[in-house]
Amino acid sequence: MLASYFRKPQRLVVGLMSGTSLDGVDAAIVRIEGQGLDTKVELVHYTAVSYDDTLREKLKDLCSLDRSNVAMVCGMNFYLGIVFAEAVRLAAAEAGLSMDEIDLVSSHGQTIWHIPEADPSEWCQVRSTLQIGDLSVIAKHTGKPVVGDYRTADMAVGGQGAPLVPYADFILFRDASKGRIAQNIGGIGNCTAIPAGGLPEEVIAFDTGPGNMLIDEAVYQLSGGAKSYDDGGAWAAQGRADDSLLDRMLSHPYFALKPVKTTGREMFGKPYAAEWIGEARRLGLADADIVATFTAFTARSIAAGYRDFVFSVCRADEVIVSGGGAHNRTLLRMLAGLLPEQRVVTSDAFGISGDAKEAIAFALFANNFLHGIPNQLPSATGASRPAVMGKLALPE
Repeated sequence: MLASYFRKPQRLVVGLMSGTSLDGVDAAIVRIEGQGLDTKVELVHYTAVSYDDTLREKLKDLCSLDRSNVAMVCGMNFYLGIVFAEAVRLAAAEAGLSMDEIDLVSSHGQTIWHIPEADPSEWCQVRSTLQIGDLSVIAKHTGKPVVGDYRTADMAVGGQGAPLVPYADFILFRDASKGRIAQNIGGIGNCTAIPAGGLPEEVIAFDTGPGNMLIDEAVYQLSGGAKSYDDGGAWAAQGRADDSLLDRMLSHPYFALKPVKTTGREMFGKPYAAEWIGEARRLGLADADIVATFTAFTARSIAAGYRDFVFSVCRADEVIVSGGGAHNRTLLRMLAGLLPEQRVVTSDAFGISGDAKEAIAFALFANNFLHGIPNQLPSATGASRPAVMGKLALPE
């Protein structure tokens, strides 16, 4: 089955990405040619399968120490495998492809907990990460080989298991004359700073902090569950950010940490959002002002991350935004206002769908895995050496 993969000059790989925003799974069918840093990718088709409100809230519970339990984790691991497999089949059908034409599936999995640094107070709380959506379930339901569970291999050689997409960002956006920052704004924001004409080991990458996560939670809570995100940033545009509250939010110790650094829902999740929504209400802020403040928090934390850790060592001419946050016009306007010397654009301007970019990246990772080629950047994750990330599940 795998032998035919290597005989083909071009392969069709379905990349699956389900991020910390918990909004659903992205499926990108990618035509791949080559391997390593010389890989060429072409997006054939992209689809997004949204989680319904019940599933989304259940996943939030799984990401909470107070609400999660082992039975929920066990069951959801298999249930999401079925959901991911259905997303693969849907993407193929929409693209007019039969499953026989798909060569490989690559799944990031759904992160429910991430421990980038060990907890010295608990002997068993070593550096670790957990993504669910069982690979064998996906393989059996699609009839295709599946590669996934990437982060663990990076952590096994001293990395934080994130951010991983900088490897793909380097392939997609490096330029001989322009310094660029690829900024993904999903549930968490992460950036990849690529110096003009730079080498892979010169890339600077880290999680900038919350992306859409706090905005989405505020919108969900303030709308009484009627909305799950701020469409186009329209709600935030009606309000005014509270600077004093912003300053307090930005005093979180995460922002002072030097890269390499990663974060997630365990730090900036539902309880964190609830704390600041409560504080905003005590201050008498209107709902639109709260959404505007949370949106400004994302923009300011991103710009502060550049100022503190990027601009002194890497000239940046352009900031290339992808992810769900690229659709939030208010957020992009705030970010552009904070970065007057940089051109802020979306990745679509470079022919790379901002919605599909991370799913494209994981398709690329699977291709490298099968060729036995490292598929992460130690400069981004802090790993002691390059690693071939991933595990393989076969359908038979």
